[in-house]
Amino acid sequence: MQKSSIMNILLLGSGGREHAIAYKLAQSNKCSRLFIAPGNAGTMQCGTNVDLNINDFDAVKEFVFKNDVALVVVGPEAPLVGGIVDSFKEDSRMRHVMVLGPSQQGAMLEGSKDFAKEFMARHNIPTAGYRTFTAETLQEGLDYLTTLKASYVLKADGLAAGKGVLILDNLKEAQQELREMLQEAKFGNASSRVVIEEFLSGIELSVFVLTDGTHYVMLPSAKDYKRVGEGDTGLNTGGMGSISPVPFADKEFMKKVEQRIVSPTIRGLSKEKIPYCGFLFVGLMNVEGDPYVIEYNVRMGDPETESVMPRIKTDLVQLFTQACEGTLNKNAIDIDNRTAACVMMVANGYPQQYLKGKTISGIEDVKDCLVFHCGTSVGPKGETLTNGGRVICVTALAEGLPQALLASYQNADLIKWDGKYMRRDIGQDLLKYLE
Repeated sequence: MQKSSIMNILLLGSGGREHAIAYKLAQSNKCSRLFIAPGNAGTMQCGTNVDLNINDFDAVKEFVFKNDVALVVVGPEAPLVGGIVDSFKEDSRMRHVMVLGPSQQGAMLEGSKDFAKEFMARHNIPTAGYRTFTAETLQEGLDYLTTLKASYVLKADGLAAGKGVLILDNLKEAQQELREMLQEAKFGNASSRVVIEEFLSGIELSVFVLTDGTHYVMLPSAKDYKRVGEGDTGLNTGGMGSISPVPFADKEFMKKVEQRIVSPTIRGLSKEKIPYCGFLFVGLMNVEGDPYVIEYNVRMGDPETESVMPRIKTDLVQLFTQACEGTLNKNAIDIDNRTAACVMMVANGYPQQYLKGKTISGIEDVKDCLVFHCGTSVGPKGETLTNGGRVICVTALAEGLPQALLASYQNADLIKWDGKYMRRDIGQDLLKYLE
Protein backbone atom coordinates (compact mmCIF):
# COMPACT_ATOMS: atom_id res chain seq x y z
CA MET A 1 0.00 0.00 0.00
CA GLN A 2 1.30 3.42 -0.93
CA LYS A 3 2.66 5.69 1.76
CA SER A 4 3.44 8.74 -0.37
CA SER A 5 1.48 11.98 -0.12
CA ILE A 6 0.05 11.32 -3.60
CA MET A 7 -2.65 8.70 -3.21
CA ASN A 8 -5.46 6.75 -4.82
CA ILE A 9 -8.84 7.69 -3.33
CA LEU A 10 -12.20 5.88 -3.29
CA LEU A 11 -15.34 7.97 -2.78
CA LEU A 12 -18.53 6.06 -1.95
CA GLY A 13 -21.90 7.34 -3.20
CA SER A 14 -23.83 8.36 -6.30
CA GLY A 15 -25.55 11.69 -5.70
CA GLY A 16 -24.97 15.41 -6.02
CA ARG A 17 -23.13 15.44 -2.71
CA GLU A 18 -20.62 12.93 -4.10
CA HIS A 19 -20.21 14.83 -7.39
CA ALA A 20 -19.44 18.02 -5.43
CA ILE A 21 -16.92 16.20 -3.21
CA ALA A 22 -15.38 14.46 -6.24
CA TYR A 23 -15.06 17.83 -7.99
CA LYS A 24 -12.94 19.16 -5.09
CA LEU A 25 -10.91 15.97 -4.59
CA ALA A 26 -9.99 15.90 -8.28
CA GLN A 27 -8.50 19.42 -7.99
CA SER A 28 -5.91 18.25 -5.46
CA ASN A 29 -2.35 17.48 -6.58
CA LYS A 30 -2.33 14.94 -3.72
CA CYS A 31 -4.89 12.81 -5.61
CA SER A 32 -3.37 10.28 -8.02
CA ARG A 33 -6.45 8.31 -9.07
CA LEU A 34 -10.00 9.00 -7.95
CA PHE A 35 -12.57 6.20 -7.98
CA ILE A 36 -16.28 6.85 -7.33
CA ALA A 37 -18.57 3.94 -6.44
CA PRO A 38 -21.03 3.78 -8.02
CA GLY A 39 -21.01 7.44 -9.12
CA ASN A 40 -23.18 8.97 -11.85
CA ALA A 41 -22.83 10.57 -15.28
CA GLY A 42 -21.27 13.69 -13.72
CA THR A 43 -18.66 12.03 -11.50
CA MET A 44 -17.15 10.45 -14.62
CA GLN A 45 -15.68 13.89 -15.35
CA CYS A 46 -13.77 13.76 -12.03
CA GLY A 47 -12.50 10.19 -11.96
CA THR A 48 -13.42 6.57 -12.68
CA ASN A 49 -16.86 5.22 -11.79
CA VAL A 50 -16.83 1.75 -10.22
CA ASP A 51 -19.78 -0.66 -10.13
CA LEU A 52 -19.70 -1.52 -6.41
CA ASN A 53 -22.39 -2.15 -3.81
CA ILE A 54 -21.18 0.27 -1.14
CA ASN A 55 -23.01 -1.65 1.59
CA ASP A 56 -21.07 -4.83 0.74
CA PHE A 57 -18.05 -4.05 2.89
CA ASP A 58 -16.07 -7.11 1.79
CA ALA A 59 -16.42 -6.06 -1.86
CA VAL A 60 -15.36 -2.50 -1.01
CA LYS A 61 -12.31 -3.73 0.92
CA GLU A 62 -11.31 -6.06 -1.91
CA PHE A 63 -11.43 -3.16 -4.37
CA VAL A 64 -9.37 -1.00 -2.00
CA PHE A 65 -6.74 -3.74 -1.66
CA LYS A 66 -6.49 -4.47 -5.39
CA ASN A 67 -6.32 -0.81 -6.40
CA ASP A 68 -3.87 0.45 -3.79
CA VAL A 69 -6.39 2.89 -2.31
CA ALA A 70 -5.04 4.89 0.64
CA LEU A 71 -8.12 6.98 1.49
CA VAL A 72 -11.80 5.99 1.49
CA VAL A 73 -14.34 8.83 1.75
CA VAL A 74 -17.84 7.69 2.75
CA GLY A 75 -20.54 9.94 1.26
CA PRO A 76 -23.94 8.63 2.46
CA GLU A 77 -25.10 7.60 5.92
CA ALA A 78 -26.17 3.97 5.38
CA PRO A 79 -22.64 2.44 5.20
CA LEU A 80 -21.59 4.50 8.24
CA VAL A 81 -24.57 3.39 10.33
CA GLY A 82 -23.88 -0.13 9.02
CA GLY A 83 -20.35 -0.02 10.46
CA ILE A 84 -18.05 0.30 7.44
CA VAL A 85 -15.39 2.16 9.44
CA ASP A 86 -15.30 -0.59 12.08
CA SER A 87 -15.14 -3.22 9.32
CA PHE A 88 -11.96 -1.62 7.94
CA LYS A 89 -10.37 -1.26 11.38
CA GLU A 90 -11.03 -4.92 12.23
CA ASP A 91 -9.42 -6.16 8.99
CA SER A 92 -5.64 -6.55 9.30
CA ARG A 93 -5.19 -5.85 5.56
CA MET A 94 -7.03 -2.53 5.89
CA ARG A 95 -5.74 -1.02 9.11
CA HIS A 96 -3.39 1.40 7.36
CA VAL A 97 -6.15 2.61 5.00
CA MET A 98 -7.61 5.98 6.05
CA VAL A 99 -11.42 6.00 6.16
CA LEU A 100 -13.18 9.35 6.51
CA GLY A 101 -16.27 8.66 8.56
CA PRO A 102 -17.32 8.01 12.15
CA SER A 103 -17.39 4.62 13.85
CA GLN A 104 -20.69 2.73 13.99
CA GLN A 105 -21.20 4.03 17.52
CA GLY A 106 -20.56 7.60 16.39
CA ALA A 107 -22.93 7.15 13.43
CA MET A 108 -25.71 6.45 15.94
CA LEU A 109 -26.03 10.25 16.23
CA GLU A 110 -27.88 9.93 12.92
CA GLY A 111 -28.86 6.26 13.11
CA SER A 112 -31.03 6.75 16.20
CA LYS A 113 -32.94 9.93 17.03
CA ASP A 114 -33.37 8.67 20.61
CA PHE A 115 -29.60 8.07 20.99
CA ALA A 116 -28.93 11.60 19.70
CA LYS A 117 -31.46 13.16 22.07
CA GLU A 118 -30.00 11.31 25.07
CA PHE A 119 -26.50 12.39 24.03
CA MET A 120 -27.62 16.03 23.85
CA ALA A 121 -29.26 15.77 27.28
CA ARG A 122 -26.05 14.34 28.81
CA HIS A 123 -23.96 17.20 27.43
CA ASN A 124 -26.45 20.05 27.97
CA ILE A 125 -26.80 20.79 24.26
CA PRO A 126 -29.90 22.90 23.51
CA THR A 127 -32.66 21.00 21.71
CA ALA A 128 -36.44 20.63 21.81
CA GLY A 129 -38.09 18.71 24.66
CA TYR A 130 -39.02 15.14 23.71
CA ARG A 131 -40.13 11.65 24.68
CA THR A 132 -39.63 8.32 22.92
CA PHE A 133 -42.35 5.69 22.43
CA THR A 134 -42.70 2.11 21.15
CA ALA A 135 -45.70 -0.02 20.14
CA GLU A 136 -45.93 -1.16 23.78
CA THR A 137 -46.19 2.45 25.02
CA LEU A 138 -48.45 3.69 22.19
CA GLN A 139 -51.20 4.85 24.55
CA GLU A 140 -48.69 6.91 26.54
CA GLY A 141 -47.60 8.49 23.26
CA LEU A 142 -51.18 9.32 22.26
CA ASP A 143 -51.71 10.90 25.70
CA TYR A 144 -48.40 12.81 25.49
CA LEU A 145 -49.51 14.42 22.23
CA THR A 146 -52.54 15.91 24.02
CA THR A 147 -50.17 17.76 26.40
CA LEU A 148 -48.40 19.54 23.52
CA LYS A 149 -49.40 22.55 21.46
CA ALA A 150 -49.52 22.33 17.66
CA SER A 151 -47.49 21.76 15.59
CA TYR A 152 -46.73 18.12 16.44
CA VAL A 153 -43.34 16.67 15.47
CA LEU A 154 -43.03 12.88 15.01
CA LYS A 155 -39.65 11.35 14.12
CA ALA A 156 -38.94 7.74 13.22
CA ASP A 157 -36.02 6.72 15.41
CA GLY A 158 -33.99 5.04 12.64
CA LEU A 159 -32.91 5.86 9.09
CA ALA A 160 -35.87 6.47 6.78
CA ALA A 161 -34.16 8.01 3.73
CA GLY A 162 -35.03 11.52 4.88
CA LYS A 163 -38.77 10.76 4.98
CA GLY A 164 -39.18 9.78 8.64
CA VAL A 165 -40.03 13.21 10.07
CA LEU A 166 -43.66 14.40 10.15
CA ILE A 167 -44.84 17.86 11.23
CA LEU A 168 -48.60 18.02 11.68
CA ASP A 169 -50.96 20.81 12.77
CA ASN A 170 -53.91 18.59 13.72
CA LEU A 171 -53.89 16.52 16.93
CA LYS A 172 -56.05 13.69 15.55
CA GLU A 173 -53.88 13.43 12.46
CA ALA A 174 -50.77 13.29 14.65
CA GLN A 175 -52.29 10.53 16.76
CA GLN A 176 -53.26 8.55 13.66
CA GLU A 177 -49.76 8.93 12.20
CA LEU A 178 -48.25 7.73 15.49
CA ARG A 179 -50.45 4.61 15.30
CA GLU A 180 -49.36 3.96 11.71
CA MET A 181 -45.67 4.43 12.54
CA LEU A 182 -45.68 2.17 15.61
CA GLN A 183 -48.38 -0.41 14.84
CA GLU A 184 -48.23 -0.63 11.05
CA ALA A 185 -44.49 0.02 10.56
CA LYS A 186 -45.12 2.97 8.24
CA PHE A 187 -41.35 3.47 7.92
CA GLY A 188 -40.39 -0.17 8.47
CA ASN A 189 -38.00 -0.91 11.33
CA ALA A 190 -37.04 2.78 11.40
CA SER A 191 -40.33 3.59 13.14
CA SER A 192 -40.32 0.76 15.70
CA ARG A 193 -39.49 3.64 18.04
CA VAL A 194 -40.84 7.17 17.56
CA VAL A 195 -39.52 10.38 19.09
CA ILE A 196 -42.18 13.02 19.73
CA GLU A 197 -40.70 16.51 20.04
CA GLU A 198 -41.91 19.90 21.05
CA PHE A 199 -42.23 22.15 18.00
CA LEU A 200 -39.57 24.86 17.64
CA SER A 201 -40.61 28.00 15.79
CA GLY A 202 -37.85 29.78 13.90
CA ILE A 203 -35.76 29.57 10.75
CA GLU A 204 -33.61 26.55 9.89
CA LEU A 205 -30.00 26.32 8.81
CA SER A 206 -27.31 23.66 8.48
CA VAL A 207 -23.90 23.91 10.13
CA PHE A 208 -21.09 21.60 8.99
CA VAL A 209 -18.00 20.55 10.90
CA LEU A 210 -15.02 18.38 9.98
CA THR A 211 -13.52 16.67 13.03
CA ASP A 212 -10.79 14.20 13.90
CA GLY A 213 -12.57 13.37 17.16
CA THR A 214 -10.66 15.94 19.23
CA HIS A 215 -10.08 18.97 17.00
CA TYR A 216 -12.48 20.39 14.45
CA VAL A 217 -12.82 23.01 11.73
CA MET A 218 -16.03 24.87 10.99
CA LEU A 219 -17.12 24.59 7.36
CA PRO A 220 -19.45 27.10 5.66
CA SER A 221 -23.05 27.25 6.86
CA ALA A 222 -25.91 26.63 4.42
CA LYS A 223 -29.69 26.71 4.20
CA ASP A 224 -31.59 24.15 2.17
CA TYR A 225 -35.18 24.07 0.96
CA LYS A 226 -36.97 20.81 1.72
CA ARG A 227 -40.52 21.29 0.40
CA VAL A 228 -41.24 20.54 -3.23
CA GLY A 229 -43.54 23.56 -3.72
CA GLU A 230 -42.79 27.26 -3.78
CA GLY A 231 -43.35 29.12 -0.53
CA ASP A 232 -42.23 25.96 1.31
CA THR A 233 -45.42 24.07 0.48
CA GLY A 234 -46.09 20.49 -0.53
CA LEU A 235 -44.29 17.29 0.34
CA ASN A 236 -40.84 17.02 1.90
CA THR A 237 -38.00 16.16 -0.48
CA GLY A 238 -34.29 15.50 -0.19
CA GLY A 239 -33.81 19.21 -0.91
CA MET A 240 -34.70 21.59 -3.76
CA GLY A 241 -31.77 23.99 -3.47
CA SER A 242 -29.34 25.56 -1.02
CA ILE A 243 -27.62 28.83 -0.20
CA SER A 244 -24.23 29.39 1.48
CA PRO A 245 -23.44 31.36 3.57
CA VAL A 246 -26.68 32.02 5.47
CA PRO A 247 -27.14 35.81 5.84
CA PHE A 248 -28.70 35.69 9.32
CA ALA A 249 -25.94 33.38 10.65
CA ASP A 250 -23.64 36.28 11.54
CA LYS A 251 -20.50 36.08 13.71
CA GLU A 252 -22.46 36.53 16.94
CA PHE A 253 -24.91 33.73 16.10
CA MET A 254 -22.17 31.37 14.87
CA LYS A 255 -20.21 32.01 18.09
CA LYS A 256 -23.26 30.75 20.02
CA VAL A 257 -23.46 27.72 17.73
CA GLU A 258 -19.81 26.87 18.32
CA GLN A 259 -19.83 27.48 22.09
CA ARG A 260 -23.21 25.89 22.91
CA ILE A 261 -23.39 23.09 20.33
CA VAL A 262 -20.28 22.24 18.29
CA SER A 263 -17.66 22.31 21.11
CA PRO A 264 -19.84 20.39 23.61
CA THR A 265 -20.66 17.78 20.93
CA ILE A 266 -17.02 17.12 20.05
CA ARG A 267 -16.05 17.13 23.76
CA GLY A 268 -18.91 14.75 24.49
CA LEU A 269 -17.80 12.28 21.81
CA SER A 270 -14.25 12.40 23.17
CA LYS A 271 -15.38 12.06 26.80
CA GLU A 272 -17.54 9.03 25.95
CA LYS A 273 -14.65 7.53 23.96
CA ILE A 274 -16.74 7.37 20.77
CA PRO A 275 -14.34 7.27 17.76
CA TYR A 276 -15.40 10.01 15.36
CA CYS A 277 -13.46 11.13 12.30
CA GLY A 278 -15.38 12.86 9.54
CA PHE A 279 -18.24 15.24 8.98
CA LEU A 280 -20.75 16.34 11.58
CA PHE A 281 -23.85 18.01 10.16
CA VAL A 282 -25.88 19.94 12.73
CA GLY A 283 -29.41 20.79 11.64
CA LEU A 284 -30.33 23.92 13.64
CA MET A 285 -33.29 26.13 14.35
CA ASN A 286 -32.60 29.81 14.98
CA VAL A 287 -35.18 30.66 17.66
CA GLU A 288 -35.08 34.43 18.22
CA GLY A 289 -31.29 34.48 17.93
CA ASP A 290 -30.59 31.31 19.90
CA PRO A 291 -29.56 28.02 18.21
CA TYR A 292 -31.31 24.71 18.98
CA VAL A 293 -30.40 21.33 17.49
CA ILE A 294 -33.11 19.74 15.36
CA GLU A 295 -30.96 16.76 14.37
CA TYR A 296 -27.46 15.49 13.84
CA ASN A 297 -26.30 13.86 10.62
CA VAL A 298 -22.95 12.11 10.31
CA ARG A 299 -22.18 13.10 6.72
CA MET A 300 -22.53 16.15 4.50
CA GLY A 301 -26.01 17.24 3.47
CA ASP A 302 -27.42 17.18 -0.04
CA PRO A 303 -27.96 19.72 -1.64
CA GLU A 304 -26.00 21.78 0.91
CA THR A 305 -22.72 20.15 -0.18
CA GLU A 306 -23.26 21.57 -3.67
CA SER A 307 -23.12 25.11 -2.24
CA VAL A 308 -20.59 24.46 0.56
CA MET A 309 -17.85 22.58 -1.34
CA PRO A 310 -17.31 25.24 -4.04
CA ARG A 311 -16.54 27.74 -1.24
CA ILE A 312 -13.77 25.64 0.35
CA LYS A 313 -10.42 26.84 -1.02
CA THR A 314 -8.20 24.60 1.12
CA ASP A 315 -6.96 21.36 -0.48
CA LEU A 316 -9.68 18.81 0.40
CA VAL A 317 -7.34 15.79 0.37
CA GLN A 318 -5.11 17.60 2.86
CA LEU A 319 -8.09 18.33 5.14
CA PHE A 320 -9.33 14.73 4.96
CA THR A 321 -5.84 13.34 5.63
CA GLN A 322 -5.45 15.61 8.67
CA ALA A 323 -8.86 14.49 9.96
CA CYS A 324 -7.83 10.83 9.65
CA GLU A 325 -4.44 11.47 11.29
CA GLY A 326 -5.79 13.55 14.18
CA THR A 327 -3.99 16.73 13.14
CA LEU A 328 -6.84 19.05 12.13
CA ASN A 329 -5.48 21.70 14.49
CA LYS A 330 -2.38 22.25 12.33
CA ASN A 331 -3.86 24.46 9.60
CA ALA A 332 -6.62 27.02 9.27
CA ILE A 333 -9.25 26.45 6.60
CA ASP A 334 -9.53 28.98 3.76
CA ILE A 335 -13.11 29.86 2.70
CA ASP A 336 -14.25 31.82 -0.36
CA ASN A 337 -16.20 34.88 0.81
CA ARG A 338 -18.53 34.79 -2.18
CA THR A 339 -22.11 33.51 -2.01
CA ALA A 340 -23.04 30.15 -3.54
CA ALA A 341 -26.58 29.53 -4.78
CA CYS A 342 -27.62 26.03 -5.80
CA VAL A 343 -30.88 25.32 -7.66
CA MET A 344 -32.08 21.71 -7.95
CA MET A 345 -33.88 20.38 -11.01
CA VAL A 346 -36.08 17.34 -10.40
CA ALA A 347 -38.21 14.86 -12.31
CA ASN A 348 -41.90 15.68 -12.62
CA GLY A 349 -43.81 13.82 -9.87
CA TYR A 350 -40.92 13.76 -7.39
CA PRO A 351 -40.95 13.02 -4.44
CA GLN A 352 -43.65 10.54 -5.40
CA GLN A 353 -43.81 8.56 -8.65
CA TYR A 354 -41.62 9.80 -11.51
CA LEU A 355 -40.15 8.50 -14.75
CA LYS A 356 -36.47 7.79 -15.41
CA GLY A 357 -34.54 7.54 -18.65
CA LYS A 358 -35.34 10.98 -20.10
CA THR A 359 -32.63 12.49 -22.32
CA ILE A 360 -31.02 15.63 -20.87
CA SER A 361 -29.79 18.43 -23.13
CA GLY A 362 -28.13 21.82 -22.66
CA ILE A 363 -25.54 20.99 -20.00
CA GLU A 364 -22.79 22.05 -22.40
CA ASP A 365 -24.42 25.51 -22.73
CA VAL A 366 -23.92 26.37 -19.04
CA LYS A 367 -21.41 29.20 -18.52
CA ASP A 368 -19.61 30.33 -15.35
CA CYS A 369 -21.57 27.93 -13.16
CA LEU A 370 -20.98 24.45 -11.76
CA VAL A 371 -23.26 21.60 -12.82
CA PHE A 372 -23.57 18.79 -10.28
CA HIS A 373 -25.28 15.54 -11.28
CA CYS A 374 -27.55 14.04 -8.63
CA GLY A 375 -29.52 11.30 -10.38
CA THR A 376 -28.13 10.70 -13.87
CA SER A 377 -26.78 7.82 -15.94
CA VAL A 378 -25.12 7.38 -19.33
CA GLY A 379 -27.25 5.98 -22.17
CA PRO A 380 -26.17 3.52 -24.89
CA LYS A 381 -25.13 6.35 -27.22
CA GLY A 382 -23.24 8.26 -24.54
CA GLU A 383 -26.16 10.58 -23.85
CA THR A 384 -26.97 11.77 -20.31
CA LEU A 385 -30.24 10.35 -18.94
CA THR A 386 -32.35 11.08 -15.88
CA ASN A 387 -31.92 8.36 -13.25
CA GLY A 388 -33.52 9.69 -10.08
CA GLY A 389 -35.99 12.13 -8.56
CA ARG A 390 -33.43 14.87 -8.02
CA VAL A 391 -31.55 14.97 -11.32
CA ILE A 392 -29.15 17.92 -11.67
CA CYS A 393 -28.34 21.10 -9.78
CA VAL A 394 -26.60 24.28 -10.89
CA THR A 395 -24.41 26.23 -8.47
CA ALA A 396 -23.31 29.82 -9.05
CA LEU A 397 -20.69 31.71 -7.05
CA ALA A 398 -21.04 35.50 -6.97
CA GLU A 399 -20.26 38.53 -4.80
CA GLY A 400 -23.82 38.65 -3.49
CA LEU A 401 -26.92 36.48 -3.14
CA PRO A 402 -29.01 38.27 -5.81
CA GLN A 403 -26.23 37.88 -8.40
CA ALA A 404 -25.67 34.21 -7.49
CA LEU A 405 -29.38 33.44 -7.76
CA LEU A 406 -29.66 35.19 -11.12
CA ALA A 407 -26.73 33.27 -12.60
CA SER A 408 -27.92 29.95 -11.19
CA TYR A 409 -31.45 30.31 -12.55
CA GLN A 410 -30.33 31.63 -15.95
CA ASN A 411 -28.10 28.59 -16.40
CA ALA A 412 -30.61 26.12 -14.96
CA ASP A 413 -33.05 27.28 -17.65
CA LEU A 414 -30.58 26.11 -20.32
CA ILE A 415 -30.78 22.48 -19.15
CA LYS A 416 -33.81 20.62 -20.44
CA TRP A 417 -35.57 17.26 -20.41
CA ASP A 418 -39.16 16.10 -20.68
CA GLY A 419 -40.78 16.65 -17.27
CA LYS A 420 -38.19 18.93 -15.65
CA TYR A 421 -39.33 20.90 -12.61
CA MET A 422 -37.66 23.34 -10.21
CA ARG A 423 -38.71 25.80 -7.54
CA ARG A 424 -38.40 29.44 -8.60
CA ASP A 425 -38.14 30.93 -5.11
CA ILE A 426 -34.91 29.44 -3.74
CA GLY A 427 -33.15 32.05 -1.56
CA GLN A 428 -35.90 34.66 -1.83
CA ASP A 429 -36.65 34.45 1.91
CA LEU A 430 -33.04 35.41 2.70
CA LEU A 431 -32.94 38.63 0.68
CA LYS A 432 -34.60 40.60 3.52
CA TYR A 433 -31.54 39.94 5.71
CA LEU A 434 -29.34 41.78 3.19
CA GLU A 435 -31.24 45.08 3.43
